[in-house]
Amino acid sequence: MTIRAVLWDVDDTIFDYYSADRLGIMHHVQAEGLADGYDSADQALCRWQEITAIHWARFSAGEVDWPGQRRDRVRMFTGQAALTDLEADAWFDRYIVHYEAAWTLFPDVVPVLDLLAHYRHGVLSNSSLPVQEHKLRVLGVRDRFEIVICAAELGFSKPEARAFHTACAAMELPPEEVLYVGDHPDIDARGAAEAGLPAVWLDRTGVGGRPELIRITALDQLPALLQGDTRFGAPLSFR
Repeated sequence: MTIRAVLWDVDDTIFDYYSADRLGIMHHVQAEGLADGYDSADQALCRWQEITAIHWARFSAGEVDWPGQRRDRVRMFTGQAALTDLEADAWFDRYIVHYEAAWTLFPDVVPVLDLLAHYRHGVLSNSSLPVQEHKLRVLGVRDRFEIVICAAELGFSKPEARAFHTACAAMELPPEEVLYVGDHPDIDARGAAEAGLPAVWLDRTGVGGRPELIRITALDQLPALLQGDTRFGAPLSFR
């Protein structure tokens, strides 16, 4: 069946989240006077990422809402469990200023979107709609996507099949006509494939492995792959 649309992940797929997060937390730690609590900026970043993963898992499991996971990340990272919600929100808002200052698209994104302009495009993200709408507008690509669907508003997230099916339904297309592209082999590629979508794992760092997944290492490989055989069989060189 013909692929008619491409559904995209955002963070670390089209948007360089890792670099923005790293620069954002480095500058924020310095501005907040927390630098003495860490041996290096990389140590602070690793701790921030560990804490983010912990509280994202809680959010994904329905144990905490979107603002709550942010506040709990702040309390754990600063070691100040007694911070009020307003204090934690203010700390996170100050971090966001540094984080947004480092926002950038990967350089291959706009050229590939141009090459794939004859496809319909949408976004399915494990974030919140206000966050991703704002991000895509600041980055200048919101008008490239006809839908933006996010986990915080859905109440469930990738890799659940219903997340992918909700996005396909919003585009009024069956799953087999919607290609999913994302940077996580399980949350994105495996989840989409198990939901019945053709799926591509964007392995920008060249981790490799996972021969059961269709893998590319840069988005400029995607147009040729889409022009391949009609059942979306990937050339072995992409695996």
